[in-house]
Amino acid sequence: MKKTMITASIIGAAVGFNAYAYTVYSSDESALDIGGRIEPRFNVSDANEVNAGDSSFKDISRARLHFAGETSVNDSVSVFGFYEAEMTSDSFDIENRYMYAGFDTNFGAFSYGKQDSSQVILTDFTDIMETFGGSAADIVVGNQDKLENNFVYMVETPVGVTVTLNYVAADEKDNDSAGGSVYYKSPIGLDIGAGYVSGDQRTGTGLASVEVDQYDVALSYTFNDFYIGALYVAGEVDNVDIDGYEIALAYNVNDYVFRYVFNYRDSDNASHDVDYNAIEGVYNVTDNFVGYAGYEFNRLDGKPNDDQLQAGVRYKF
Repeated sequence: MKKTMITASIIGAAVGFNAYAYTVYSSDESALDIGGRIEPRFNVSDANEVNAGDSSFKDISRARLHFAGETSVNDSVSVFGFYEAEMTSDSFDIENRYMYAGFDTNFGAFSYGKQDSSQVILTDFTDIMETFGGSAADIVVGNQDKLENNFVYMVETPVGVTVTLNYVAADEKDNDSAGGSVYYKSPIGLDIGAGYVSGDQRTGTGLASVEVDQYDVALSYTFNDFYIGALYVAGEVDNVDIDGYEIALAYNVNDYVFRYVFNYRDSDNASHDVDYNAIEGVYNVTDNFVGYAGYEFNRLDGKPNDDQLQAGVRYKF
């Protein structure tokens, strides 16, 4: 069974646009895919020297496994589910990264579980690196990916417009959020989108809830092997104004990809500040095996903001 465009978009956003998976079962009514990654990688930075005796070298290897399934109910309705787990080298715990299921209809897809907010389709415009980036996008929690208790509705129109709405019903009182986004993918390589999220947010365990909101505007252009993306964000957390932007560039040369990002965020509260450039090189050895290395030039003061080198290899299956 071939996935519908809506279901493919929802599941594809969770595993990445360059996902690599095996179809272990397929019929006229159902399909089940299994995939994942094995990714040995490391980070080198003085910021890793948190405790006495710590070195600047830190292993951050990880492995993921996901299951994606869809079954047709009738000509106009299908059901789908997705689960992804992650294991890291510094923990014996298994993290549930994504876990959701829903219905895909002629009027859009409805799903519930741990999944991305309606704004991730916009923040992905600039979150393109294997190593760094995506640091300035999320002013509020309701803007993030992998949100629990998340109700999502997505509909794609024939003219290339995707509308996404979501509501997060948090386990804690006064910690809910709601948002929506509109994304247009043009036939000439120019994509544009805008979104808004608002709600209440607890700033820590046992602390009072505060009102928060955020606007997102994203733009990208693809021409042959060149890509440029831009994201502007502005919002408020407990009456503190915050704004920022991200710029991303990518250029493909045969099996090589070169990327650059600039992330910046500013507010009256320095804890929200972000300011760095990063570069990265990727070599696609095969369709499912890559090697990469990136370097972040951090422009903020203090040891926690020290420059970073990160490198690794990734095998997808």
